[in-house]
Amino acid sequence: MQLDLSIAHTEASNGWGGQEIRTLTEAAGFIQRGHRVVVYAAPGARIVDEAPRFGVPVVTLPVGRKRLRGARAIAHAFIEHPVDIVNTHSSTDAWLVALACEWLRRTRRPAPALVRTRHVSIAVPNDPGTRWLYRTATARVVTTGEGLRLQLIRDNGLDPARVVSVPTGIDAARLRTKSRDEARRELAFADDMPLIGIVATLRSWKGHRFLIDAMSKLRNRDARLFIVGDGPQRAALEAQVDRLRLRERVIFAGQQDDIGRWLAALDVFVLPSYANEGVPQALLQAMFAGIPCVTTDIGAIPEIAREGDTARIVRREDSHALAEAIDDLLDDRDGSAAMAERARAFVTPRYDLATMLDRMEDVFRGALAERR
Repeated sequence: MQLDLSIAHTEASNGWGGQEIRTLTEAAGFIQRGHRVVVYAAPGARIVDEAPRFGVPVVTLPVGRKRLRGARAIAHAFIEHPVDIVNTHSSTDAWLVALACEWLRRTRRPAPALVRTRHVSIAVPNDPGTRWLYRTATARVVTTGEGLRLQLIRDNGLDPARVVSVPTGIDAARLRTKSRDEARRELAFADDMPLIGIVATLRSWKGHRFLIDAMSKLRNRDARLFIVGDGPQRAALEAQVDRLRLRERVIFAGQQDDIGRWLAALDVFVLPSYANEGVPQALLQAMFAGIPCVTTDIGAIPEIAREGDTARIVRREDSHALAEAIDDLLDDRDGSAAMAERARAFVTPRYDLATMLDRMEDVFRGALAERR
């Protein structure tokens, strides 16, 4: 019989997006399976406020910057509350945790096995310090897509046996709570209005500005776009909407907890990212919800989006191509529905929440066994 695990997650980021949502979703899933879990995060970080909603214990530590006091705080937390596994999620906390664990080992104290989760496709440096972090200090590296895994093996020389791809798992039950008609009534959208949507933190590389520009080029002039999410680009995007005189056709919905309702109302989901993606949660959610999707080929997106089969793939940073693909899906409802159903059939057995939790548990137990 396998023993329950004691797991700590660390997060230095102050932001709120797919990375932080995955961290809390994973933590909540392990708690439901009987494991002990805590999240260590920086004071004032959004994840601290959101953790109670997921039923996840959170403790604030000075991990927001690469300072020695942060490493000390983590080390003392591990001494006072020992854990089997620590899963780091950002560069800053990964370094602090690695230093804390190294100090514990050198002072002959128990140190947890370190698992480093990489959520984005940004290149990892190849300097000596980073090689120590990834090859020596870290027991396992987890990526959110196979493309990211191969990138680390190819560019950074990591041992393939110690790098594992575990895409984010989706809880499909939370996405199928409303029919299209119910969702549209609740959101006050007309039944015959073409609705386009994006769910993503308003960061530059998510490509919102190209989607807004595409709205001015659509043949379907009665189509509306709603943007779910918030972030540092909001003011710039609102200014762009005003410049293009699209205020009546673009709705900024802000941050929303009930993503299923917003997805259910859609005719087309668009994610025009041009950098940094693994396998994006929002794209998976749209596919699970049976919404036709338009996206790009950045990062690990091609692992779920195949042109004409499970999604429409367009050139990055190309608003003309975006507009054409969106119009094609709006004009061919039967073909769009068939493509969306193929996408749902593809992702359902591969990217559900239980599969992610099973695979992460295997990663944690493997890392722990190796360190012991």
